Amino acid sequence: MKKILNQPADFVPEMLEGLFLAHPDQLTHAGDDLHCVVRADSPVEGKVALATGGGSGHLPVFLGYVGKGMLDGCAVGDVFASPSADQMLEVTRRIHGGKGVVYIYGNYGGDVMNFDMAAEMASFEDIEVRTVLVKDDVASAPPEEAGRRRGVAGMVFAFKCAGAKADMGGSLDDVVAAAEKALANTRTMGVALSPCTVPRAGKPTFTIGEDEMEIGMGIHGEPGMKREKLQTADEITERMMTAILDDLQPAAGDKLAVMVNGLGATPPEELYIIYRKAHKMLAERGIGVHRAYVGEYATSMEMAGASITLMRVDDELAALLDHPAHTPFFVQV
Repeated sequence: MKKILNQPADFVPEMLEGLFLAHPDQLTHAGDDLHCVVRADSPVEGKVALATGGGSGHLPVFLGYVGKGMLDGCAVGDVFASPSADQMLEVTRRIHGGKGVVYIYGNYGGDVMNFDMAAEMASFEDIEVRTVLVKDDVASAPPEEAGRRRGVAGMVFAFKCAGAKADMGGSLDDVVAAAEKALANTRTMGVALSPCTVPRAGKPTFTIGEDEMEIGMGIHGEPGMKREKLQTADEITERMMTAILDDLQPAAGDKLAVMVNGLGATPPEELYIIYRKAHKMLAERGIGVHRAYVGEYATSMEMAGASITLMRVDDELAALLDHPAHTPFFVQV
């Protein structure tokens, strides 16, 4: 293992300490636990609060989207490990501004169990919590079993749209509806070219040949749809785009938000090559691009590879997507 760190066990708390020191005007922690990340100005009274959480190792997801116009808090676990129910409850208490709290997070067993427990404990304190699960990864289950799908980079669009609705004064029902509408129109697929190493484990999460790629691999190294010989950028993009488009089924005249996301070790030059092909494929189908996001939005440590996320937008979703936001990792004016 070759990483810039001190002791593996200190990797996450030292990262969090650095984060708070770098962004004191935007972020702080609830109580004494650095893993309970909240907006520095929380609670925002009279606003529906949004919270997420999950394992570390995916920056900017999850904690990178805590800020004005997006999330109010995030519970952070160890690398690829769920935060505890108590940590999520501590975040919930701190961010509650009197209008309820919406949990938005990925469909992973440990997270579901702990977040459900936190929501139940919050209800005993008269804090109403609603949950929206992210299930955008088309590679993880077929359409008829979409409820089993993993939550990956598409959750950023849910954070953005729900956060905008809350920032605009929407009710608890309004914010939940915005998140659900965004996710109903969002699909993602990725490809991995190399593994990553969890600091505490000290060895790669999986092995893959120098001339191989895994289509549809999850952000924790979960198996994909198929392992194949490495193909060209256009071929890889066409594989991902075709799978997403077949599932989402946009029509000519529709507009999409497009996210080309690097998994941690893919240079931006390669991401723009992917976007070039994706844009051409949409243009050939008469589909427009409302907004393009190219960069690192949901990573997996130093994994090489990329994902594509498409969200079909109407006037409502376009307005929510365009709403200003300001977090340490996401700024839109």
